[in-house]
Amino acid sequence: MSTRFKAKFNIKKGDNVIVITGEDKDVKKPRKVLQVLVEESRVLVEGVNIVTKHSKPTAQNTKGGIIKKEAPIAISNVMLWDAKAGAGAKVKRTREEGKLIRISKKSGEVIK
Repeated sequence: MSTRFKAKFNIKKGDNVIVITGEDKDVKKPRKVLQVLVEESRVLVEGVNIVTKHSKPTAQNTKGGIIKKEAPIAISNVMLWDAKAGAGAKVKRTREEGKLIRISKKSGEVIK
């Protein structure tokens, strides 16, 4: 994604999200965001999009073998989890005292 301006996303590292599309779709189970890749518009979500990676034996890993790890998914495939509403919610951003805060549109709660 080579654009002139940096994209602004409502999802940050450590947020709870639900996966709304794809193989790991589950709109009732919140999961934690491990990393946000802004340049690629992707997020790394705990326990979602598990891929297997074959590794050769090295000095650090003498056995080698198959490693299972999370791969990034598109940021458009996740939605922020609203704990009060118990569902996914859209987010609006407003400024209070010079700080940008995120507010859930469903319940009106401030997202930490």
